[in-house]
Amino acid sequence: MKIRHPEKVNKPINPLKQKPNWIKSKLINSREFFLTKSIVNQHKLKTVCEEANCPNITECWSKRHATFLIMGEICTRACAFCDVSTGKPNALNSNEPFKIASAVKKLNLKHAVITSVDRDDLNDGGANHFYNVITETRKQNPKTTIEVLTPDFLRKGESYKKVIEAKPDVFNHNIETVPSLYRQVRPGSRYFASVELLKNAKIIDRNIFTKSGLMVGLGENKDEIIQVMDDLRSAEVDFLTIGQYLQPSVKHHPLDRYYRPEEFDELKFIAESKGFLLVSSSPLTRSSYHADKDFAELKEKRINETNAQSIS
Repeated sequence: MKIRHPEKVNKPINPLKQKPNWIKSKLINSREFFLTKSIVNQHKLKTVCEEANCPNITECWSKRHATFLIMGEICTRACAFCDVSTGKPNALNSNEPFKIASAVKKLNLKHAVITSVDRDDLNDGGANHFYNVITETRKQNPKTTIEVLTPDFLRKGESYKKVIEAKPDVFNHNIETVPSLYRQVRPGSRYFASVELLKNAKIIDRNIFTKSGLMVGLGENKDEIIQVMDDLRSAEVDFLTIGQYLQPSVKHHPLDRYYRPEEFDELKFIAESKGFLLVSSSPLTRSSYHADKDFAELKEKRINETNAQSIS
């Protein structure tokens, strides 16, 4: 049996904490859930919903929402919080853009979310593959809006510009945690490189919506969370998601604590006061959770903001 996380084999055991009663994922085995599953399987696609063991998979798939995972299911990083397999990835599948586009069409998606593993083995980090997936998806689904959740393209120069050139409607890159925890939680990444990526995306295309996500419960404190909010607003990020870290196994980064629902409400209030166009903050919030509904609200808020500025 293949080991999903070889780098964690010799890590100390961090016992799992019992989940509180406010963390409950919805178990829905509807016809739509199995239809989504069959389309994903038929096209031999990967989804982050499955690979990362997302707690919202049954709810989202029952609404025909799936976040496509491109460039394989093996990541070249070893983030301590993540349940996606790590190791040496396979070669890119040149037919993947067509398969993703076809699945989006069969699912009749109004809003498609596309993410990837980190591919440090590729000269461009996979930016050109992202471009091909976006353009083919748009070609087959001209009325579908597209959101990408990208890696950081660390040490890949200006390759990220190729993704922005494809003009996704939303450019998302998750900051994940506070700077002080990066060495333990995201050892292969750099906090300010991620902030800079989001900043540059907005500089290149003022019309693109930028988005980032933060997990809580990893050992951060409130002041550190607020500093991340300020850093992201300095980069003109439009949309912030905040969700509870759920420890995947005893070999992953230890869960520090569960945040109560009212704490998520408070963080949302603080973030909104910082000027984010939209904030989603709850225990089960994930980057692509309710992404289609959130995108519609994001567009409406920008229109209202633009109208208010023109009046003043």
